[in-house]
Amino acid sequence: MQPRPTSNPIVLSYYTMQRAVGIIALTLPFTLALGAMLASLIGPGHHLPHPLLQHSVSDYYYTPMRNYYVCSLCAIAAFLVSSRGYDLHDEVTGYIAGFLAFGVAFFPSFNPYATRFTQQEFAVGVVHTVFAALMFLILAYICLFLFRRSSPERPKTHRKRDRNRIYGACGLIMVACMILLVTFTVRSVIERRHTSHWLFWCEALALAAFGVAWLTKGEGFLRDKPHNHNPTPGRQLVAAP
Repeated sequence: MQPRPTSNPIVLSYYTMQRAVGIIALTLPFTLALGAMLASLIGPGHHLPHPLLQHSVSDYYYTPMRNYYVCSLCAIAAFLVSSRGYDLHDEVTGYIAGFLAFGVAFFPSFNPYATRFTQQEFAVGVVHTVFAALMFLILAYICLFLFRRSSPERPKTHRKRDRNRIYGACGLIMVACMILLVTFTVRSVIERRHTSHWLFWCEALALAAFGVAWLTKGEGFLRDKPHNHNPTPGRQLVAAP
């Protein structure tokens, strides 16, 4: 195993949390889907759910996986709120992203099993969609701009350049998925029908991109070799490595 470039326990703990957030995001859609299937199989009916997959990740709020869905989003939100970077800009961006993630968790989407919505339910569903779109937009911004920054005390290594390519690709994927997410949702509201099944895969892809970016950030991929580092004990959060 390659030795770590730093032995600072605070930095190591932060890297571990970054990887944990990445794993939660990366696996969330599939854990929700498999959990809902298992809950349906061991339930009174002993059959697979119908539909087999919900139309969106957010629709799992209305399944037995509600608590896992909410707790996962809250864990991601809490980490984003507590993250720090090189300056106030990084810190404020983390606060905004965390606030939006909390909003996605606590303002449920449109109930896929309802035939009509009250005015309040419709308003809450719209707020959820806005929060989700803005959350992915902010997370994409973090990948495209903040993650790609380098510490002035460290030279930009070949692996840092490779990581920047991953951050850029993940950010662009999230932007594209955000546009599709809003398009699918608005179209379903205008046409008064359930959202397309493609919305689930769109959200799953966006969460996967977010997860890969944070796994990379937490040194899960393309970790710099020890001789490429010049360790410093300072804070090393949103904008590094």
